[in-house]
Amino acid sequence: MPVQILSARPRSGLVTLPWSLPLEEWPEELDVSLPRGIHRHVVRFVRVDGAVLVVKETNERFARREYVLLRQLRRLDLPAVEPVAVVTGRRGRDGTELASALVTAHLPRSLPYRSLFEHPLSDNTLEGVIDAMVVLLVRLHVDGFFWGDCSLSNTLFRRSADEFAAYLVDAETGALHDTLSEGQRGEDLDLVRTNVFGELLDLQGAGLLDPAIEPLSLVDRVVERYTELWDALTGVEEFSVDEMWRIEQRIEQLNDLGFDVDELDIVTDLDGDGVRIQPKVVEPDHHARRLQGLTGLDLEEAQARRLLNDLDAFTGAHQLQNEDTMVVAHRWLTQVWEPLTRMIPVEYRDVVEPAQFFHDVLIHRRDLSEQAGQEVDIFAAAEDYVRTRLPHQVSTLRAATSS
Repeated sequence: MPVQILSARPRSGLVTLPWSLPLEEWPEELDVSLPRGIHRHVVRFVRVDGAVLVVKETNERFARREYVLLRQLRRLDLPAVEPVAVVTGRRGRDGTELASALVTAHLPRSLPYRSLFEHPLSDNTLEGVIDAMVVLLVRLHVDGFFWGDCSLSNTLFRRSADEFAAYLVDAETGALHDTLSEGQRGEDLDLVRTNVFGELLDLQGAGLLDPAIEPLSLVDRVVERYTELWDALTGVEEFSVDEMWRIEQRIEQLNDLGFDVDELDIVTDLDGDGVRIQPKVVEPDHHARRLQGLTGLDLEEAQARRLLNDLDAFTGAHQLQNEDTMVVAHRWLTQVWEPLTRMIPVEYRDVVEPAQFFHDVLIHRRDLSEQAGQEVDIFAAAEDYVRTRLPHQVSTLRAATSS
């Protein structure tokens, strides 16, 4: 029986991979050197048609099921890796049946949790990692996805300005429903506690965890943050008709959390003295979608928020408040964003992401302005950043990706 490749977007290079060999016997020259986490399956990183793909051996039923689930999550615009193909019907050269394989696209500029903890983490960075994982779990639950194996190992993290964005990697045990019951959400939270606690103890045993970090307290923080965010997104609030300003306050709270209210369920009492509100439909990535609509830039939420702040500052500095927002955004894009990101040296562009570079330059300009006691030009700040800070940043990035 020949090898069968199921793919919505076939890549011709997939056919040429040595499917007649178990993954652990694939030639080393196929390997792409990237940070990798702990896997219960054999996993290989390979380059196919110019793209880095992740190949995981598993049984056919699990491979097909996970492929479908990942496609559904992507359609819902949820943070998950992109499924590329399912490979079945594999046999060794001696006719021995081999495991099926799930192929996914590698998430650029992402790191597994162990790579993050191999270097000292500040309290803010650790908090960012935890918050990113919580936001991921809440977003999945809001859309009815039961993970079934939520853990740091099954999550990839990508820097987003001063924060992190988390992505689901392994959906093998997941299930998509219209809505989740409290019991299903509670089961996922219990799994988070168990898995993350075990992973932190593993890091502690390997000497990779800061001695000041208490694993149990950190796990409790995960559950606490989850409850805060879930209540903010789905909780019902009651107040009198004289307090209608609280509707706007509730929407602003959700926006600050990175979510946008598309619709509110508002119910008044029979006597008209009371009002009950609940966000009915919420969409994540409010700032990212706004920036994309204005400029076409498709960035992480925290990066988009930072760029929008600079766009607002640009608008005020040039007194363009009464100008069409699309016109202003185009001016900012061509006069600030494009010339500044072109300042990234060619030899660094393999590891330096333009949006992160822009963010770091803004932070550097703020520091220089405080030292000078006056506003420093952004392009002057960028020149100084490229000369004094960027080489060290690039060295750190390359060390992280090669470890």
